[in-house]
Amino acid sequence: MNKIITQTTQNDKQISKSIKRFFTRFHVSSALKSANAYKKKGIPVTEVFQYLFLLIFSNRSMYMNLITGRNTPGFAKDTVYRFMKMVQINWIRFTTILSSRIIKDAVLPLDSEDRANGLMLDDSMFERSRSKKVELLAKVYDHAKHKYSFGFRMLTLGWSDGSTFLPVNSVLLSSEKKSNRVNEAAALDKRTAGYKRRALSMQKGTIAMLELLKAAKKAAIPAKYVLFDSWFSSPSTLHAVKKIGYDVIGMVKKTPKMFFRYNGEDMSLISIYNRNKKRRGRSRYLLSVIVDVVKDGEIIPAKVVYVRNRNKRKEYLCLISTDTSLDEEEIIRIYGKRWDIMPIF
Repeated sequence: MNKIITQTTQNDKQISKSIKRFFTRFHVSSALKSANAYKKKGIPVTEVFQYLFLLIFSNRSMYMNLITGRNTPGFAKDTVYRFMKMVQINWIRFTTILSSRIIKDAVLPLDSEDRANGLMLDDSMFERSRSKKVELLAKVYDHAKHKYSFGFRMLTLGWSDGSTFLPVNSVLLSSEKKSNRVNEAAALDKRTAGYKRRALSMQKGTIAMLELLKAAKKAAIPAKYVLFDSWFSSPSTLHAVKKIGYDVIGMVKKTPKMFFRYNGEDMSLISIYNRNKKRRGRSRYLLSVIVDVVKDGEIIPAKVVYVRNRNKRKEYLCLISTDTSLDEEEIIRIYGKRWDIMPIF
């Protein structure tokens, strides 16, 4: 028993040293201050944050730490609770700044200059089926299980160079419809980051996506492309992302309700496909065309690549790139490598 306790204590000390080195190397304290996480007096915010890090990597709760007496902090548990409830902290800004520093200092020096770095967007279900009093808890449709569940949609923005993946920022999405929300948000000062975060959670996913991308751009995260699936790919989204300063490589829905301008005529991707001759043989793609993405009179040229679907030979998938200088193979490679969907091509 003594050996186990001694080993656990040594592990905790090693974890604590690693966390302190991480905090020092990437200047976590200044990132917290930039996100408005600081105190005028009392226990420094960095100490509280380091303690929370230690709990996560030692796989223990604060309650168990206090019960066992190991790594007991030099402050009361209420200090931690108050820190976690601070509505003035902009956590999106903090995680974005920290990710930017890790990418530039630890990842990019190991990469070659010709790597195509990109930002990736995806949403997943964050289920809270047993919760009853969580703020903005909503009835959300789970596309994986094809049913409604109580919880949130977690919209996550990540960065990848093809080998390394780093989360950049995220937001929990509730529901735009009041009828789908189980609880409403607490009354807060509208100037605080906490209020703005709650307001953002009740917006459309595409609006929240643009806010995450703007934060990444402001932090100067090195990325040329934004990659996402068909849920985000619409002409308005392509224009909005292009205005922020990124090119898009994404999958597009084959729907007769979405139009692109091809040879001076507004057509659906299905109509464009039916009108053109397809490539034969074992080519990875069937067709490649240049279209204009039109929104409110503004035009963005884009390349649409029709790709074979290996799982269903009679069907095809559509990829779109606002960087028309990329060849078809490169578009497929970048999108497939980031999303790990190469087996369907």
